[in-house]
Amino acid sequence: MSKILIVDDDPAIREVLRSLFEDEGFAVSEGDSGQSVLDALGAEVNDRPHLVMMDVRMPDKNGLEVLREARGSKDTQLPVVVMTAYGSSNVAIDAMRSGAYDYITKPFDLDDVLLTIQRFFDRQRLSDQVEALSFRLGERDPNEIMIGNSPAMQEVYKTVGRIAHSDATVMISGETGTGKELIATILHGTSSYSRGPLIKVNCAALPESLLESELFGHEKGAFTGAINQRKGRFEMANKGTIFLDEIGEMTLSTQKKLLRVLQEREFERVGGSISVKIDTRVIAATNKILSHEIESGRFREDLFYRLNVISLYLPPLRDRMDDIPLLVEHFVDKHRYKPGAGPSRVSQAAMDKLMTYDWPGNVRELENLVERATVMAQGNIITEELISFYGSDNRRIIDIGERVRRGASLVDLQQEVEMQAISEALNVSEGDRREAASMLGIKIAELNKLNPVTV
Repeated sequence: MSKILIVDDDPAIREVLRSLFEDEGFAVSEGDSGQSVLDALGAEVNDRPHLVMMDVRMPDKNGLEVLREARGSKDTQLPVVVMTAYGSSNVAIDAMRSGAYDYITKPFDLDDVLLTIQRFFDRQRLSDQVEALSFRLGERDPNEIMIGNSPAMQEVYKTVGRIAHSDATVMISGETGTGKELIATILHGTSSYSRGPLIKVNCAALPESLLESELFGHEKGAFTGAINQRKGRFEMANKGTIFLDEIGEMTLSTQKKLLRVLQEREFERVGGSISVKIDTRVIAATNKILSHEIESGRFREDLFYRLNVISLYLPPLRDRMDDIPLLVEHFVDKHRYKPGAGPSRVSQAAMDKLMTYDWPGNVRELENLVERATVMAQGNIITEELISFYGSDNRRIIDIGERVRRGASLVDLQQEVEMQAISEALNVSEGDRREAASMLGIKIAELNKLNPVTV
């Protein structure tokens, strides 16, 4: 019979979990302190629990400290599901870093708890211990860069914790503004390449004629203007990490050369014949659905599999709306009116307004809006009037029903919606036309045709 040890200083929690697990046929024991976990591990192998459900905050020792201490014991395996009412990213990642099997935030759904337990006993194994960020336990660190307690973000934290120790190539996907560059920074800082540099390349910002030289460097005289030898980004990232943002914008020609670098870990500078060997971790990111790009012939399938060794998806803000209050609090404090001043307070009406928007620009758009409102509030209350979404003050959102009733044709409506979408994308991307085109899934030439650049 499988044995579960429940460790929590709240007897009511222990009683609820005991009843749940015993009804499912598990043998259950209880403890109310971190020491009870260490005592159980000191018992004979046959008497040890198969799984521990352990609270983070206990009277004698912090639960994660107990977990680490137990992990340090010789030949000891400690399958643990961590329970805590403090669901910050710090605690979530630290739990996974310390070797926990999973992480549950109080108050929890008993069906979810049972599913987690059953999944463990089905698999009969633990994730390997991983190395992740060093951070404080307890209250959220004001300098913490990943914010959110939603289930969607908890899954992100768990994934980051699990892959942090790996030096494998990572593909980060997600819409513009979801924080792909931020995740790349964290992954670099937790890998064995962290002592080396993190070199970032925005593939969408460089034309094809420059991208190859930027990535691989060039020799003196390789082309007009190449007056000196120049190292490329890959060479600069040797013994470190290179982050290839918007990899979906890379041309097929450059994709072929990148594939060789990933396969052979060497390349020649533009105009050169000597191979340059590198030891570099690659992290790529895209806001496109690369499977669609492969089907349309715009992205190499073999390159995709080379890049997608480990995949990490960042959810859009509309799928994690519960995180908006935490994000707003963080951004208000970050962009306070002046150094040393208390941050502005956000009225309930203003918060309600923020919670009803669908955030096409995701967290980046939210931060820009909060920064603007904080400056305008000058340390006072941020009211509903200070919350204005991009473009909403300068144009009326199309009311399709009203336009149909007034006799608008389908062609007219399509053109209006098209122009509104382009205008919104340009606002969200802060005028970056290439990024706006990428958001809309069209080529920049098509965007320029529909919305010509005016001088």
